[in-house]
Amino acid sequence: MEIEYEWVKKTRQILLDQCKELNEAEFRKEFEFGFQSIRDSLVHVAGCYHAWLGSFVLLKTSSPLLTKEAIHTMRVEDIERYFQEADRYVEEVIRNATDTFDELIEREPSWKTTSEVVRKTPRQLLIHSITHEFHHKGQIVIMLRLLGYTPENTDILVLE
Repeated sequence: MEIEYEWVKKTRQILLDQCKELNEAEFRKEFEFGFQSIRDSLVHVAGCYHAWLGSFVLLKTSSPLLTKEAIHTMRVEDIERYFQEADRYVEEVIRNATDTFDELIEREPSWKTTSEVVRKTPRQLLIHSITHEFHHKGQIVIMLRLLGYTPENTDILVLE
């Protein structure tokens, strides 16, 4: 799974590099779908890794998600750092949970306001986080097109 996640990171970086070309207004422009803006969508994607892997699986943080105030001031470079933290969680899950990858974890997510026990395996949550990222990456690509950009190809098949 380590090689596959390297592919995820490489395709993510293609998108982040293109986002560095945007001006502040374009980066924060709100659309009527997804998580409204490119900035908010990227933070939401990284937050999924923080919540499910960093908090739920690894118990590294009880407050995995950023506040709206913190998100409001974020630039692409800040989001890259947020993803780098998420990458460390992924690497730790892959490295340490190999023997327990398919064992159910049962607990209440610390960031949810409702008290509901969730029963998922590390494998399910890792795959969920990755597919969640690609789902929202598609929305971000649409946002780039609506802003008049031609998005770079972020398909894993373009990697060498």
